[in-house]
Amino acid sequence: MTTHYSDRRKIDPSRGATLGDGSPNELDRVEIGPTQLAFREWAAAGLTPPNLTAMREFRWARLTQALVARDIGGLLLYDPMNIRYATDSTNMQLWNSHNPFRAVLLCADGHMVIWDYKHAPFLSGFNPLVKEVRSGASFFYSVTGDSTEASAQSFAGQIDEVMRAHAGANRRLAVDKIMVAGLRALERAGFEVLEGEEVTERTRAIKGPDEILAMRCAHHACEAAIAEMEAAARDGIPRGGMSEDDVWAELHAGNIRRGGEWIETRLLASGPRTNPWFQECGPRIIQNNEIVAFDTDLIGAYGICIDISRSWWVGDARPTNAMVSAMHHAMDHIEVNRSLLKPGVTVRELTHGGHQLDPNYWAQKYSCKMHGVGLCDEWPFVPYPDAWVEGAFDVALEPGMVLCVEALVSPEGGDFSIKLEDQVLITETGFETLTRYPFDPRLTGAA
Repeated sequence: MTTHYSDRRKIDPSRGATLGDGSPNELDRVEIGPTQLAFREWAAAGLTPPNLTAMREFRWARLTQALVARDIGGLLLYDPMNIRYATDSTNMQLWNSHNPFRAVLLCADGHMVIWDYKHAPFLSGFNPLVKEVRSGASFFYSVTGDSTEASAQSFAGQIDEVMRAHAGANRRLAVDKIMVAGLRALERAGFEVLEGEEVTERTRAIKGPDEILAMRCAHHACEAAIAEMEAAARDGIPRGGMSEDDVWAELHAGNIRRGGEWIETRLLASGPRTNPWFQECGPRIIQNNEIVAFDTDLIGAYGICIDISRSWWVGDARPTNAMVSAMHHAMDHIEVNRSLLKPGVTVRELTHGGHQLDPNYWAQKYSCKMHGVGLCDEWPFVPYPDAWVEGAFDVALEPGMVLCVEALVSPEGGDFSIKLEDQVLITETGFETLTRYPFDPRLTGAA
């Protein structure tokens, strides 16, 4: 029997032309996405993938409505996360984050233009909401050198052309992140440049139904990768020779195997390197009978950030009483603060209410009580009372927001820390904890 390439290239020919999320059922599709492993695991768990067409339309509509509500003629995006939100397309995300060559302009009439790498104009072709593909948004010094000002001026001319066609006389242009030469060129072109991050952060804060489905799938994939990392750590550390980097590599591998994208930090530490927190993982060989603590900061399937923290005791001895006590204090901090979450509660109330850290943990507490999460760490931000700034956080929670509830219990001058974090969806009536990964029973004293 003859086997045709058109049959071999299918991920699953029995499914038909599209996968469960609506993306093409082809190994050679342009758009990145979940792998066969991820789809199998989600099906076994009873999870429904998002409808990507509906998710993209939801995001496009929210951004457009935000512009209309603010009487802004256009929104110019350079931040790779905002470009992903607006177009659901990617192009060398980390490289682009420090060599800005992509831009998107969304006009208040819904017309959307992307400026991409001139050799890769096809990367957003799957999304019909992107009406034009252009090039010429690069004016960082290593590429344009001493012609940077002229390159920025040329780009501003393109923005002017699109805005006149689709925003008329409205010269109000919101911009998120742009290099200095670009900002000056836009102002010389007569635009009133406004703060674009206020628009994008508030827009992204409310997740639509398909974004929530995508987050559930990404969460399951992340937790599967965490389980692989934990199994490797518990097997390898007692045998000796396993470094922090060896353990962390397992999470990276599990993420990529399932179609995840990258991890934003290196926040895994062991033993005494857990205190103070924020030491990044390195070559230290983890010893038997030590704490291993981590914060995923993981950009997973569909570009969704899954931000989970756990602390494990690895070894055959019992953790100290101080460690067990700190673990329970951290769990109480998570549980009590999470219990306050519901629509209508204000950031002020969350900041000044809830669980109080013991004095010996206060100096080295985490940078916030909670923070929003979506494509990365996002608005809103819930500080501790000593970081409250009047007028900065005047907002109430709404259904569709997703928050990470944080706990860092780190004794000042101590030799360990406990780091925990759960991701929580605000529902119509309260909250739902999306994180399912268990706390370590060894550190709670239950095992």
